[in-house]
Amino acid sequence: MQRLPALLFAAALLPAASQAAQPGLWDTYASLKQHTFVDLTHSFDSNTPHWKGFEPMGRKTLYTVDKDGFQVELYSHVGQWGTHVDPPVHFHKGLRSVDQLDVKEQFLPLVVFDIHEQVAKNPDYVLTLADVKAWEARHGAVPEGSFAALRTDWSQRWPDQAKMQNQDANGVAHYPGWSKEALVYLYETRKITASGHETTDTDPGIATSKDDYSLESYILGTNHYQIELLANLDKVPEAGALAVVSFPKIAQGTGFPARVFAILP
Repeated sequence: MQRLPALLFAAALLPAASQAAQPGLWDTYASLKQHTFVDLTHSFDSNTPHWKGFEPMGRKTLYTVDKDGFQVELYSHVGQWGTHVDPPVHFHKGLRSVDQLDVKEQFLPLVVFDIHEQVAKNPDYVLTLADVKAWEARHGAVPEGSFAALRTDWSQRWPDQAKMQNQDANGVAHYPGWSKEALVYLYETRKITASGHETTDTDPGIATSKDDYSLESYILGTNHYQIELLANLDKVPEAGALAVVSFPKIAQGTGFPARVFAILP
């Protein structure tokens, strides 16, 4: 009987000792936080470059620290403002809205297709299937469920609206984009989860000047989402990084500013 207190004490320690022995996600976090994090998001304000049909953002101060003890501001802007998410319902009735995008679709392997050198020579350049196959020749197959980002270095024109649109004397915009064949391959063969780019549109400027948004319609029509107006893709490797994509959960939301960042390998 004298051994009972000692045995009870030892038994009480077992759950804690057993739990401490488990690696858990905290160990994963401890490892990840040692890596470099890169913000892929632009700060936005009333001067933010935007699609030609949108009004500027509004910002009104309602309360101040000096007068009220706290600061509160009222913001008004379209959902597609700054670095933002386009859910499927943005183009297609009945498909998923912002609040219906699963959180598992917001933490993904990051694939970066780098065409900035081609774009420097030709602003109308689009990512081709050959470019995607060349990436796969270097890094292997594009991972299923990944986030595919198009690096063009167009974000370095931010926040100049005129430079972002890059219109000629006839009002035709000249900026890069995706090609249909590359998108079909990525979404239907490689089964990526989402994609994003640095420009205001999925489609190249020449197409959007004719109000042709067929490539954006294609992506959203597959019931997948996209991110527009990404930044700092020049600081991210072509392969091996992770993408974290976050945005508010608005009921039946058709778009909203997003915060996107990469965790480098």
